[in-house]
Amino acid sequence: RISWISDIIVVVSPENIETMKTIIEKYGHKRVTVVEGGITRHRSIFNGLKVFAENEFSSHLLQKPEVVIIHDAVRPFVEEDIVSKVVMAAKEHGAAGAIRPLVSTVIASAADGCLDHSLERARYRASEMPQAFLFNIIYEAYQQCTDYDLDYGTECLHLALKYCKTNAKLVEGTADLWKVTYKRDLYAAESIIKDNLSQQVCVITNGKETLAQVGFLLPESLKSQIKVEAISISLSKNDSCLQNIISGQCYNFVCVNDKRCAIQETQELVDMLDKSNIALLCPVVLISVQLDISENNSFSIGMEDLTTIKKFARETKKKNILVYGLLIQYK
Repeated sequence: RISWISDIIVVVSPENIETMKTIIEKYGHKRVTVVEGGITRHRSIFNGLKVFAENEFSSHLLQKPEVVIIHDAVRPFVEEDIVSKVVMAAKEHGAAGAIRPLVSTVIASAADGCLDHSLERARYRASEMPQAFLFNIIYEAYQQCTDYDLDYGTECLHLALKYCKTNAKLVEGTADLWKVTYKRDLYAAESIIKDNLSQQVCVITNGKETLAQVGFLLPESLKSQIKVEAISISLSKNDSCLQNIISGQCYNFVCVNDKRCAIQETQELVDMLDKSNIALLCPVVLISVQLDISENNSFSIGMEDLTTIKKFARETKKKNILVYGLLIQYK
């Protein structure tokens, strides 16, 4: 997703390594190296760093980076902008990390279970990810760590300060850096993904007058709710405008067709979407609107067309492209 990141190291528990390799192969990731994790957070991160520096740890050493970014998989919604800010701060200061305001007051309990003291919330921040470091600084810090650090520590910025005297720059993070921690968080994550994917729709028609009219009215009714791209093209010509919309991460398409050539044009659009690989990471929704303007249209013929669309949709679902059919008959 971020083109200027040269290598991605995924540190995985031993029992999940084969599953992770299957995922990487399925989705065609090219820059990912899988590394076996340790029993704690710091031991896992150290294993990931060794891929750049220790021959005995990896049969194929990767090129040592100037800056290394450390991020948690449980924070899936990080934006490129905050990653860039943390990296630039790390290049200048040696280390940097995202922070967020505390939403609850932190208290300490005494041995008897009663309140000992509380922290002044305004003075403190929650340490978040991503964090970034000059590679030599964070690698040297981990080389000097004690077993106690590796087994009980959780804060990478603290290691850079403790062992390399590098005072990290703190960068204000965004609200989407929250962690998927509990089962209920999965539902919130799903909702965010669906909301992000439904922000844009592309309405496609060809040049025929009746279709063009529908192709005009539909975007007009939608544009007050979501971003709409409306184009009138011949799909068989592989229009560059449509290619640009697809490459711009649009996941929703409405294709308005003449019933007589609906399946053919829908198939051409599916082929284009499949070739683009956009559906590898997220499902694409394609609504095929078929207009029947013939004089002898009938309900039974319409049902036959819908049956054809259903069969077609079952096949395209295997490609993560969800096809829906809408048949409109009128005189």
